[in-house]
Amino acid sequence: MPQGGVQALEAMLFALDAAARDHLNPPGVSLGALVLDDCDSDTRGLEMALDFIKGSISNIDDAEYACNATAMRKVISGVVGAASSVTSVQVANLLRLFKIPQVSYFSTSPELSNKARFEYFTRTIPSDLHQVRAMVEIVKVLGWRYVSIIYEESNYGIKAFEELETLLLRDDICIAVKERLAKDSGAADQHGYDAIVERLLSKPRARGVIVFGSDQEVAGVMAAVGRRGAAGSFSWVGSDGWSARALVAAGNEPVVEGTISVQPQANPVRGFRDYFLQLTPENNSRNPWFVEFWEEQFNCRYGRAPYAHTRAPHSHTAARPPCTGREQLTADNTEFEAQLQFVADAVWAFVYAIRDMHRDLCGDEHGLCDKMRPVSGPTLLRYLRQVRFEGLSGDEFHFDANGDGPARYNILHFKQVARGVYRWVQVGQYRDGELQLDMDEIQFKWGSQRPPESVCSAECELGQAKQYVEGESCCWHCFNCTQYEIRSPFSETACMECARGTLPDVTRVRCAPIPELYLRPTSAAAIGAMAFSALGILLTLLVCGVWVARRGTPVVRASGRELSFVLLTGILMCYLVTFALVLRPTDFLCSLQRFGTGFCFTVVYAALLTKTNRIARIFNASKQSARRPSLISPKSQLMICSILVSIQVVIVVIWQLASPARAIYHHPTREDNMLVCDSYVDASYTITFFYPVVLIIVCTVYAVLTRKIPEAFNESKHIGFTMYTTCVIWLAFVPLYFGTASHVPLRVTSMAVTISLSASVTLACLFAPKVYIILIRPERNVRASLMPHRWRGGAAPGAVCAALVGAAPLPRPPATPSTDLSTLDANEKWTLTDRQVQTDDLSPPRKEPERNGLKLEPPKLELPKLDPHKDLPKRDPLELDALKREHLQMDPHKPQQLDPLQLDELRAGLPVPQGAQRRRSVAEPTMKLAVAVVGGPAL
Repeated sequence: MPQGGVQALEAMLFALDAAARDHLNPPGVSLGALVLDDCDSDTRGLEMALDFIKGSISNIDDAEYACNATAMRKVISGVVGAASSVTSVQVANLLRLFKIPQVSYFSTSPELSNKARFEYFTRTIPSDLHQVRAMVEIVKVLGWRYVSIIYEESNYGIKAFEELETLLLRDDICIAVKERLAKDSGAADQHGYDAIVERLLSKPRARGVIVFGSDQEVAGVMAAVGRRGAAGSFSWVGSDGWSARALVAAGNEPVVEGTISVQPQANPVRGFRDYFLQLTPENNSRNPWFVEFWEEQFNCRYGRAPYAHTRAPHSHTAARPPCTGREQLTADNTEFEAQLQFVADAVWAFVYAIRDMHRDLCGDEHGLCDKMRPVSGPTLLRYLRQVRFEGLSGDEFHFDANGDGPARYNILHFKQVARGVYRWVQVGQYRDGELQLDMDEIQFKWGSQRPPESVCSAECELGQAKQYVEGESCCWHCFNCTQYEIRSPFSETACMECARGTLPDVTRVRCAPIPELYLRPTSAAAIGAMAFSALGILLTLLVCGVWVARRGTPVVRASGRELSFVLLTGILMCYLVTFALVLRPTDFLCSLQRFGTGFCFTVVYAALLTKTNRIARIFNASKQSARRPSLISPKSQLMICSILVSIQVVIVVIWQLASPARAIYHHPTREDNMLVCDSYVDASYTITFFYPVVLIIVCTVYAVLTRKIPEAFNESKHIGFTMYTTCVIWLAFVPLYFGTASHVPLRVTSMAVTISLSASVTLACLFAPKVYIILIRPERNVRASLMPHRWRGGAAPGAVCAALVGAAPLPRPPATPSTDLSTLDANEKWTLTDRQVQTDDLSPPRKEPERNGLKLEPPKLELPKLDPHKDLPKRDPLELDALKREHLQMDPHKPQQLDPLQLDELRAGLPVPQGAQRRRSVAEPTMKLAVAVVGGPAL
């Protein structure tokens, strides 16, 4: 039995003594131990277990269990052991058949946690499953991605390797070399260990090696590395099977240096150190292997012990000198096993289970009661799994659901604490799945704390993807992604192009969004556009104020007050649209822009079209007929303007319903991320501008057609100037708009400025001259100044005049001029009404000429109502035809047609004047009735 085995046996005996001393045993019951040596062999351990079974089968009497020097009944209630997992598997399979509970203190194989196979097996040490997880966490902390594994050819090593392989692959850690250490198939020789080292050296980039095995086999590997001279080629991560074992490190310190190992956490058993150091062959006769240990410890031959004759003869022992008797165990010559806590916990687990079982089954009865003769294995196992106590180490102990001990591990590190002085030191711990590692205490080589690199291929740089080497899962070549690509987050072997609106970030690991680009209100262009619009708003409000304050003056009345206010409203909206254009686009603002840009223009040009159309119709009607044109009153004009505006509203509403306006991101180039309204991208704004453009074209045509009307109606000329200038502005805007498709902020700015400029042109051409007269030249704001000169001194040659003369005496003008249209006949009524409606007193009362001392003011005359069909004398059609021929013969150059007024004269029996005679007749003082009708062009 090696030294570790002797200490484990003494720890077991010490725990039994402590239980008796602390009165943990049931009353009247003594607990003892039958100890057998398995010689670290599974076959030997199975033979020893058969002795237990034989004793249990032959136990047919009711005698109490007893152990004495002369007779020992090998009837046992439970088994503590074995140490190795291989032996425990063999023994557990046998004990399960006879339902004998087993508690191991060093067996860590994950296989033993399978309670379907090992129902009666428990252990105080945690499963290697937790140890493997701790080792993988260490590898991850060290940054190793390419490691080799050496594992023991046993149940202990194979099961651990299977779990290691699964966990490493799950964490994308590749295995370069997998080597198995011979154990069950026989001990390996030096050539076998040298071959393992050569295969490790064949993968020079895999410098990290995980070793899962026992101390004897691992020591052979370390010696082979030393012989090969590769002490600095590897760094080791070890299992508890060889962690802190002197057998491995002795003589191989430079090779083992830097090892990080995992060891189940175990605190010293209190009192055991002093107990063990005072043992001698003389006072420790109950341990038959202590003499052998003593001789190994002091390299002498001891022959006086009571059981010295029982030890097996060894040739090397016989050659040793006799022991002097002065040998003594001390702290300097004794290295204590670090995991003796698990031995003491295994013993006390049985002690507490038997005590609890006796209390429940036997109560206060002294000794064993009938219910415990013999002890039921299943019952004892149930009590065993439920124990919870504070052990001799001071730690609380209990079994988990799998019958394993608590998963607590210490992380040990073998390093030089001084030059040439090596020692195992604790650098961390692993508890409940969390690793705590003090990297500052780790020193892989003297003066070097940086862990060695263990990767097949270095990680690719930023913006690079991997191309794996055929047959290697952890070796690759790196290639660069393009300018607008990053390595795919889903596949490290592929590049992924960033979506529109994003670009690779500085680290080239993700696609970062490009900052939004839109016309910000704080930009110089937006500030300029808003300043221009603000000035226009102020001027528009000023004009509105003047029009309201002077709404009764001739200039305001002559310009048509109703349509003027509509026009000013449209101009004001044109300026306000600028502020909607320069704000950050949203769905609501895009809808507002789509509606507002076309609507404001429609209001302006619908009002202008109504004005020009009315003027054209009035003067065209005066050329063709004496009848009053229809739909020229203010209400009619507002109705026409509203109908024209409503067409634009219908167009925009249908467009909005068919394709709602949205704020979208536009990417003319890969580096651009413009936040714009969707209508700017596809030039669909032409829809909202189509109808206003049609109005502009029609207004321009009317402006051309009415350019030669009398100068008293020169507002048509101002409208013409407005339309000509507007056309020039928009002709310049169209190429600018379509030429800035890649720069939407510039496109928006140009649109805002164009809209404001169009409004300013309308405001300047139509309203500035009138505001000038109203505010600067008020003396010209009278009716006379609005009439042409040739209409002020008499019957102008360009006027259309007619005189109806009756028998009634000429009345004197009343003190207050009468505007009662009921005193006029039908033709006179429409003539006066037309003059009043044209633009609300567009042709004000003129200063009538005085001839022969008579001043004629036809509109103020109160005339008798005459019906030409009733009051005028009836003429025979033939007579009337003759009069026509007579009249035509008087002036053969006259067109062969009489106007309606001449026909009325003929019906009334009046002579039809010719040329100047006709023009003079309207002003003769001898006339009885005179009416001047103005509204036609010059003859």
